[in-house]
Amino acid sequence: MKFVCPLIVVRDMEVSKTFYEEVLDQKVGCDLGENVFFEGGFAIHLRSHYADLITVDESDIISGSNNAELYFEEEDLDTFLERLRDIDSVNYVHELREQPWGQRVVRLYDPDMHIVEVGEPMESVARRLLKSGISVEETAKRTLMPEEFVRRLV
Repeated sequence: MKFVCPLIVVRDMEVSKTFYEEVLDQKVGCDLGENVFFEGGFAIHLRSHYADLITVDESDIISGSNNAELYFEEEDLDTFLERLRDIDSVNYVHELREQPWGQRVVRLYDPDMHIVEVGEPMESVARRLLKSGISVEETAKRTLMPEEFVRRLV
């Protein structure tokens, strides 16, 4: 068996497609109308069509449950955050924060209240900590990454 991709359900295909293309720089790999696959490895499916497929009422599909998220990494997180500030429609779960392991992340809602997390790659976290003068051993402990991983970045 092969896992293919996560799929989230959306109310308005064009609004959601625009959000993922314009806010998160995702490229459409295949657009089938009510089902769109992004090159990033996930898909969005039109709510009304999806409800028919799984034979439930549309009202049984609940938005905003805060129980899952799509996770993205952005090498240049600061530039991404500046770009977000210029988009009035961004609805934050929380603005920039640093996780206990040193990674800086922001979480926002997509138009259907799915959580989207954007964080810096762990390689960037480790490099940032090393650049600040923290030792390889301390960086590994702080980031929860193996020392070998951190040593490769030196």
